[in-house]
Amino acid sequence: MRLAAAFALFADLRLAIGAALWPTILAVWQAPSLISQPQALSRLFMSHVWNLFGNGVDANGRDVKQVLITPHAYGVVLDLGAGHGHTVNYLDHSRVTKYVAVEPNVLMHTELRHVASAAGYSEDAGTLLILPCGAEDISTILSSLPAPHPPVDTLISVLTICSIPSPQSTVCTLINEALKPGGQVLFYEHVLSDREDVAWWQRLWAPIWSIAFGGCRLDRPTHRWIEDVGGWVKDEGGVGGKEGEPEESLFWHRVGRLVKVG
Repeated sequence: MRLAAAFALFADLRLAIGAALWPTILAVWQAPSLISQPQALSRLFMSHVWNLFGNGVDANGRDVKQVLITPHAYGVVLDLGAGHGHTVNYLDHSRVTKYVAVEPNVLMHTELRHVASAAGYSEDAGTLLILPCGAEDISTILSSLPAPHPPVDTLISVLTICSIPSPQSTVCTLINEALKPGGQVLFYEHVLSDREDVAWWQRLWAPIWSIAFGGCRLDRPTHRWIEDVGGWVKDEGGVGGKEGEPEESLFWHRVGRLVKVG
């Protein structure tokens, strides 16, 4: 693997630290108790990072998401790690009855609500539900959705499973308990590379990267975990790559649509 590719992520690290460090220091100066609240501190830092990166990351995956999400998402849509709500812009409003945004960072909720409203989804109309919990808090997710259970027609994860706690068990439980028979999982995730040389660098940088980017890990074989849940309809959907992406990329993406057996 070329060293230029192996060290390419440091440009983004520099930008993230430049955008978020000083506002975070100011917040701690104004509220010193933040020092003893590492999760709140991390979410504050990440909110500034995402203000800088969110639109660009969305644009970088736009072609993929237009093909993956727009023609397929329907019914009750559960969006894991919704962030600023970029996913809502890829939903066909005539086919989606409710957009459920799971986003534990409440500092992103104002923008998330604004973006969803602009796309025609609102809490007043009952077409928008924002849950201030993580994807791993499955009991909260299920209790917030009406019967019958399982309640979800379409489960979407866009660059999210990289950062959730206990990702493998969380993915398995969400699919088994939240997703309806006949429902689908749509995912676009950066994952552990199949190339050993790239994977070595991903594992090396993962702890450093996760500090600046809200726990995001470079070294998770997310696509394998989803496939391994099993119970998928044969010959419908599948898992593939991102067209034109270099094999040396530390952010190696997998794109998938899997349908749960009815």
